[in-house]
Amino acid sequence: MGVRVGPPGKRDEGWFTSLYAAEYSHIVRYGLRRLADSDASAELAQEVFVVAWRRRVEVPDRSLPWLYGVARRLLANQWRSRRAAPDLLPITDVDLERLAGSSGADTSVGVTDIWAALANLNDLDQEILRLIGWEELTVSEAAKVLGCTGATAAVRLHRARRRLAEAMLDRPAQTRRRPVLVTIREDL
Repeated sequence: MGVRVGPPGKRDEGWFTSLYAAEYSHIVRYGLRRLADSDASAELAQEVFVVAWRRRVEVPDRSLPWLYGVARRLLANQWRSRRAAPDLLPITDVDLERLAGSSGADTSVGVTDIWAALANLNDLDQEILRLIGWEELTVSEAAKVLGCTGATAAVRLHRARRRLAEAMLDRPAQTRRRPVLVTIREDL
């Protein structure tokens, strides 16, 4: 009886094709929120799926947090190698129209104020808030991406939310937006 070399039968080309179809757009959006352009985001997604194919035996059934973790590590490697001449945009310069089709807080009123406050936070605070808010992960899934325990991720999230709220309050009064209230006119 010989030893079978390679991935288990269920991790074949069909499995990979369905994984790619289901998660590619999520990984591209993850990259769009962190990179200067859509080409760089698509390239990041391709690299993530190359890693997923090579390490297909390790990919869990709930693969999206694992893929985000791969993307995060690939970006960290790129950022370290490009420190001398970064081609990344600050979060406040992100093109709002590009993200108009996104879900969640991306389309709400005052998002530029939130982004400006978020830009004042450290990288780890920004990442935990993005993973929970934009990528819509649970705390335990975000912990997997960040390579920490669920309890640590929960504490980081709590502290990051507090710092974000403080940063929102610290903005000068003239640049802070007030909530827009919609009233129904009955005289029409």
